[in-house]
Order: sequence, then C-alpha cells, then structure tokens
Amino acid sequence: MDMVQRHAGGPRAAGRKRLTAQDWADAALSAMGEGGLAAVAVEPLAARLGTTKGSFYWHFANREALIEAALDRWEQKSTESVIAGLESEPDPAVRLRRLFVQASELAAEDPLEVSLPASAGHPRVAAVLRRVTERRVGYLAQLFNELGFPPDDARRRALLAYTGYLGHTQLVHAVPETLPAGEEGERYLASVLDTLLVATPES
Repeated sequence: MDMVQRHAGGPRAAGRKRLTAQDWADAALSAMGEGGLAAVAVEPLAARLGTTKGSFYWHFANREALIEAALDRWEQKSTESVIAGLESEPDPAVRLRRLFVQASELAAEDPLEVSLPASAGHPRVAAVLRRVTERRVGYLAQLFNELGFPPDDARRRALLAYTGYLGHTQLVHAVPETLPAGEEGERYLASVLDTLLVATPES
C-alpha cells in the first residue's frame, strides 16, 4: 500500500458514500430518540454511520453545533413540513382533522416527542421546544379562528388540543395498551375533535 492510498483511507474509502451534514443530524436525532441528549457522541455516531470522526469535523465545529443542527432538522420535519403539507387544503375543518390524524401517527413513530422534553434543561433543547410549541399552538389557534371561534377562545381550544396531544403521546410510548386501536382509535380521535369543536355559550 503506497502513501497516497494510506492517506485516502485505503481501498474502502473510494467507495464510501460521502456523508452530508444532514446525515449526521439524522443520526444524532436517532440517537436522541434512543438514549436522550447524552447519546449524542461523535465516536458512536461515526460508527453508526460507518465513517470516522474526520467526517464529523468536516461539517461541524463541535458536538453543540451538531445538536443544534439536529434540533433544527427535527423542527423542520416534525412541525414545518407537516403544516406545509396541509396548506393546499382550503377547508380549515378538513385541515384540522388531517392534522389530528397525522400528528397521532407521527407521535407514535417519533420517540423524540417524549425524549426531547425530558432534556428541556439544555438551553438549545429548551429553545427549540419553545419555538415548536408556539408554532403548533399558534397554527391550531389559527384553524379554530378560521372555523369561527373568537381569537381568545381559539387560543384556549388550541392549548386544550395540544395538551391532549402531549398526553396522548406519553401514553402511546409508555402504556400504549391504554389507548384504543384501529377503527376504535379513529372514532376516539374523531370524538376528541368533535368535543373541541362544540361551541360554548360564550363562544
């Protein structure tokens, strides 16, 4: 083996996929979902991705920069992309029902909805949780407002819907057997939304 080949990393290096910053961010998100923020460590992530620490330092200055990129990626995937996917539907009632279904499905698949709040003591996690919470509650309030509820009432209903979502998410990861499944689960979600849409005398 000559010096050029050794410097390049040997024969395998030529065929190795060039990793992007997004690849590292996605790997960090997977680690967070499995073991919380403490699971984000460069060497184990490099092993997971089949690469070396050199690839990490090509994209990020340090671990905190990776955490920030991963949290930005989660914010985009779990919130902004979901909202953008609903915007082509002109009927706010249909958008709200689709949002309920999609959010419930995503919550069951994404352990970060549970593991990230547990790491809220970290300043970067706290910041993204504030942004995501306000964005989600604000979007829900917008939908309730479009359905005819006054702004204050729309905000209250949005908060009630979101706290219900958080409780549902905790249960689906901790004790999923307590929640109805299949068609019964669909009827349950529909009944929750119907309750939120009932006008009160002061509305």
